[in-house]
Amino acid sequence: MNPKSPGAARRFVSRLPLARNRPWIGYGVALLLTFVAWVIRYVIGDGLPPGFPYLTFFPAVIVTAFFFGVGPGTVCAVLCGMLSWFFFIAPFGSFELHFGSALALGFYIFIVSVDITLIHWMQVANRDLDAERRRSIALKDNTEVLFRELQHRVGNNLQMVGSLISLQKNRMTDEGARAALDEASRRLGLVGRIQRQLYDPAGAQVSLAAYIDQICRDVIAASGRTGLGYEFIASADTVLPPDKAIPTALVVAEALNNAIEHGFGSREGGLIVVTVAPFEGGTEVIVADDGVGLPEGFDLARAESLGLKIARTLAQSLGGRFTMAAAPVGPGTVARLEIDAPLVGPAAID
Repeated sequence: MNPKSPGAARRFVSRLPLARNRPWIGYGVALLLTFVAWVIRYVIGDGLPPGFPYLTFFPAVIVTAFFFGVGPGTVCAVLCGMLSWFFFIAPFGSFELHFGSALALGFYIFIVSVDITLIHWMQVANRDLDAERRRSIALKDNTEVLFRELQHRVGNNLQMVGSLISLQKNRMTDEGARAALDEASRRLGLVGRIQRQLYDPAGAQVSLAAYIDQICRDVIAASGRTGLGYEFIASADTVLPPDKAIPTALVVAEALNNAIEHGFGSREGGLIVVTVAPFEGGTEVIVADDGVGLPEGFDLARAESLGLKIARTLAQSLGGRFTMAAAPVGPGTVARLEIDAPLVGPAAID
C-alpha cells in the first residue's frame, strides 16, 4: 500500500462535500444518478423479488449526499422516492397511497433520512477536525519559530554581556582583574554559543557525541590557533537532557581551553584528541593533548585555577567526576570527565 494514500484520503474526505461554491454541479449529479438508478431498476424489472422497490435508489442517494452534501442528497432522495413510488409500487403508474405503499414509503424515508443525517454529521466532524489539525500545525510552527527566536536572543544577549565585560576589561589596569574579566567574557560567549545549538522545541535530548564535537570545534576556532590539529573519536554515544548538556559542554570546553592555553602555551602547533567512550555503565569524555604536560606535583584538588574549580564543581553536579593526569605515553595531559549517562548505541565519528 502506498504510504501516502491514508493522508491523501484524509485530505480528500476533509474537503467534502465537493463543489460547495458551485452547487449546480451537485444538483446536476443528483439528477443524473437518479436517472441512472431508475434505468437500472427498470431494466431489472421483475428480476427482484417483491419488497425491493428502492434497492437501486439507495446507492444513488448515499453517493450524492456523501460527495455533494445535504441539498443534492435530499433532492436525489425525493426524486428517487417519487419514481420508485410511481413505477415500482403497486398500483403501478399512480401515486395512490394505501397501507402497503405507505409502509414502503415510510421505510424509505426513514432510511434515507438516517443516511443523509449521518453523512452530514460525518462531514461536519471531518471539517472541524481538519480545521483543528490546521490550527495545531500553525500553532506548532509558530511555537518552533518563537522558541528558536527566544534561544537565539538569549544567546545573543549572553554574548553581548560578554562583549560588555571585554570592553570593561580594557579600562582596568590591574592584571588580575583584567584576566578575571577576560575569563568571564569567554565563558559567557561559550554559553551563548551552546544556547543557540542546544535546545529543541520538541524537547528532544541531544546526542552527546555530535554535541561535544561541535563545541570542541567552536572552542578551537574561537582560540585563533590555526596550527592546532583536532581529532574526535566516538566509540559510543549517549543522550543528555538539556539541563545536563550545558554543564557537560562547559567542563569539556574548560579542559580544552586549559590544553590550548597552558598545554601548548606559546606553541602554535599541537594535537588535541577528544574521545567519547563507555565507562563502567556510564560515559566518559577524554580530552588529550601533546603539550608540555602538567607541572611537577600537580594536584587538581588544590589547583588555584578558577576554571578547573568550576570544572570539578560542574562534574560533581552531574553526578560524575573530572580528573587530570599526565599522558601515559610521551608529553601531554589527559583530562577525563566521567558522567552517569547510559549508552544508546555504538557510533564512530571522524
